[in-house]
Amino acid sequence: MDIFSLIGLILALVALVGGSILKGAGVSSLWSSAAFVIVILGTVAAILVHTPPAVFKRAVSIARWVIRPPGANHDGLVAQIVEWSNIARKQGLLGLEPLVNEQSDPFLKKGLQMLVDGLEPEAIRHMLEIDLNSQEHQDLAAAKVFEAMGVYAPTLGIIGAVFGLIAVMKNLADPSKLGHGIAAAFTATIYGIASANLFFLPIASKLKSVIGGQSREREMIIEGLIAIAQGENPRNIESKLAGFLH
Repeated sequence: MDIFSLIGLILALVALVGGSILKGAGVSSLWSSAAFVIVILGTVAAILVHTPPAVFKRAVSIARWVIRPPGANHDGLVAQIVEWSNIARKQGLLGLEPLVNEQSDPFLKKGLQMLVDGLEPEAIRHMLEIDLNSQEHQDLAAAKVFEAMGVYAPTLGIIGAVFGLIAVMKNLADPSKLGHGIAAAFTATIYGIASANLFFLPIASKLKSVIGGQSREREMIIEGLIAIAQGENPRNIESKLAGFLH
């Protein structure tokens, strides 16, 4: 679990609620059903039009990475690849065949299978890089869904504020309703700006960071498998892959 992201999300809520209380507006001022409908539902509606269904589903599925990013044990992975290189030197590439079905990572499993099948190093690199780039492109497109929501939300917040002011203008003859009406109008602006800057945009940036880490890990796997295919010394492979850990 990424404890810092969890703390950040909690502090975002505390900042909103605490700020409202400290400014004397109270907690109740933060709730407005009209603002919720215009800003939050409006943002979801805009993103559904903006995004292909497959990309939207992927965005929903990887949102959990903000709190629970995919587990990564880079030191263990390097040790595993070095172990494979030792097996390959002693038993040949076919000695790795029993290990193929033990791999839970489809990318790692595919690469190891190609290694066992005796494909040329450049062929292995080419096919794995296609997989890497395809997955990275798919995941980055999903992360940009939250980025787009961060763009739409503030604009819809302004629209909500304008609607609120229109309602206020209709009640100019009744001064007792003006203060409450103006406050309610600006609640929509808070929804738009706060949701964008405290949630949507930070979530998009965090997901991009996680995706970048996954891509670097896959690049390390490719280099390790290529080195095994080329028969490099296990110590040299370990030194080469150590560069990915910094």
